[in-house]
Amino acid sequence: MKFPKPHTLKEIAQLIECEFVGDHDFPVLGMNEIHVVEPGDIVFVDHPKYYDKALNSAATIILINKKVDCPAGKALLVSDDPFRDFNKLTNHFKPFKSSSSAISETATIGKNTVIQPNCFIGHNVSIGDNCVIHSNVSIYDDTVIGNHVTIHAGTVLGANAFYYKKRPEGFDRLLSCGRVVIKDHVDIGALCTIDRGVSGDTTIGEGSKLDNQIQIGHDTVLGKKCLIASQTGIAGCVVIEDEVTIWGQVGIKSGIVIAEKTIIYAQSGIGSSTETGKTYFGSPASEAREKFKEMAFIRQIPEIIKQLKNKD
Repeated sequence: MKFPKPHTLKEIAQLIECEFVGDHDFPVLGMNEIHVVEPGDIVFVDHPKYYDKALNSAATIILINKKVDCPAGKALLVSDDPFRDFNKLTNHFKPFKSSSSAISETATIGKNTVIQPNCFIGHNVSIGDNCVIHSNVSIYDDTVIGNHVTIHAGTVLGANAFYYKKRPEGFDRLLSCGRVVIKDHVDIGALCTIDRGVSGDTTIGEGSKLDNQIQIGHDTVLGKKCLIASQTGIAGCVVIEDEVTIWGQVGIKSGIVIAEKTIIYAQSGIGSSTETGKTYFGSPASEAREKFKEMAFIRQIPEIIKQLKNKD
């Protein structure tokens, strides 16, 4: 998320009441998670295991819970609780705003687009031309939808990221200030849920088609001309490249890459990145042809045991 205007390091430190290391006029342009940070962004880190990754990332401002050597050309915000203070910044720059109408006055809707009854369209939503939004669709704030998009009944775009920190008193939610971006010529089935990015975008690429009852987690990027069948669950921060086919009831873990033209058969569990153009099956999944051989060998085990017993 980029701020509406640049701020100084000192101004940000005052907002969250923390110390800072660096020039007080050091420019701060936004805040993002580590996988999407750019120069001028704040990234937060609250565990020593990830200090080096954050300090060496593209972010130039690191919100951290310990004074460390500051890399050249960067600045530190030193906080006793970076997670809490990242949420403070989200609340300051992107506070939740309640709605008083089914379609916000700040939403923009293109030519020949049809909005069926009982839809909710939030603040700053943009919908392009020649779209059809069927009944009972909820489109949360800041969602961007291209041209020639069809969204079927009951789908929800822009719910919060499933991202929590365990505290002694319970789970503390990391606030979401990102968006959902739907490109042109996308079809989304009924009762799908696509979560907004924590600070960046969850993106559905041009020409992709989603069946009913699909869950796509925060900050996931789906490429062009992908097909996803029903009851598939995709975790956050997954990159799915172009022309991937995913059949029903597939589960995909966070932070991996599904390579271009991958095919994943139904009821597979994908725990690691795939290779271009290959087909996968099973849980944990492996290349389908090898998995089928493995299953055939397993079916032979009872007969092998029987033969061994007969020899005895």
